[in-house]
Amino acid sequence: MHLSMTLTRYIGKSFLRHFATIFMIFLAIIFLIDIVELLRRASNNDNVGIGLVVKMGFMKLPFMAQQIFPFAVLFGGMASFWRLTRSSELVVTRSAGVSAWQFLMPVILVAFMLGLLKISTFNPLASAMLSKYDRLNAIHFHGKSNLLAVTKNGLWLRQSSGNNQSVIHAPNINIINNEIELSRVSIFIYEGSDKFVLRVDAEKGSLAKGFWYLQNATINAKDKKPRFLREHWIETDITLNKIHESFSPPETMSFWKLPSFINNLEKAGFSAIRHRLYWHSLLSAPLLLCAMVLIAATFTLRQSRRSTATFVILGGILTGFILFFLSDVVFALGLREYIPVIMAAWTPSGISLLLGLAMVFHLEDG
Repeated sequence: MHLSMTLTRYIGKSFLRHFATIFMIFLAIIFLIDIVELLRRASNNDNVGIGLVVKMGFMKLPFMAQQIFPFAVLFGGMASFWRLTRSSELVVTRSAGVSAWQFLMPVILVAFMLGLLKISTFNPLASAMLSKYDRLNAIHFHGKSNLLAVTKNGLWLRQSSGNNQSVIHAPNINIINNEIELSRVSIFIYEGSDKFVLRVDAEKGSLAKGFWYLQNATINAKDKKPRFLREHWIETDITLNKIHESFSPPETMSFWKLPSFINNLEKAGFSAIRHRLYWHSLLSAPLLLCAMVLIAATFTLRQSRRSTATFVILGGILTGFILFFLSDVVFALGLREYIPVIMAAWTPSGISLLLGLAMVFHLEDG
């Protein structure tokens, strides 16, 4: 028997309704927790008011919403299937000759579309808001801002020394044995934040402990003749670790912009493993959401009308914990290059899907 379009829409809408309800509940809980944490941190900072705290809470919320998508699909699927089972609607549907695969298909398709919506539309919004949140967090809670940018034109780096600011640019960068070497480097030195003082152009530059070592440098000071120096040193507090920490986290970058940023990063000689791993994890999201639907079905489809929600809730919590633990471990292995990046990114989705398929096969034919 084929599933009618009316029943298909009914099952799909039931899942969407429960998904949206649980999704909003999760968001409300996360928002309250974030606000409490920000208020705790702001209690020691007189420059941070309640308005900024609430603003930052809302800015972080889309990113957290993106993180809980799989769990909302899991619990939304459980709630939807459990209600259909307890109301005997599922029993009647099965007795009419409809297989588990047929009535699961509408929910799987909805979950797959939610996954596509997450990476194509929701992720750009979440990354943009998180980027603003990180900037406010760095300025108001850590007293610093991002000092590095990598573009197709090379490396741009900002450093401060007392009241002076310096902007460093180099189109060609090499990293050899954890040492940075710059070619055709230009350094613009400002007094304060915007008063230009001088420009230094050097054939080569390297980062040493406490200073930039420049070779064949030309110094162009304001209202003075250019000076050529074989060697020149500029004081700095920048280290290789600080440069790595200053890269924009992959979570603050849109799914659509990450590939080009990864290419720029690798051209500049920096590792892009974390960004590539995150991009593939986003790409696997639709598959993971489909797997959550299959796993949700195994906990609810055979529950009797008189059964309690204990088994469903415990099963969902246990599954969510295992999924989180597995994803975290595999991500860490991929980040340290113990396993290939693609394997690390796709393993949680692949294993979850295979597990869900096996359990539904057992449920239907076992």
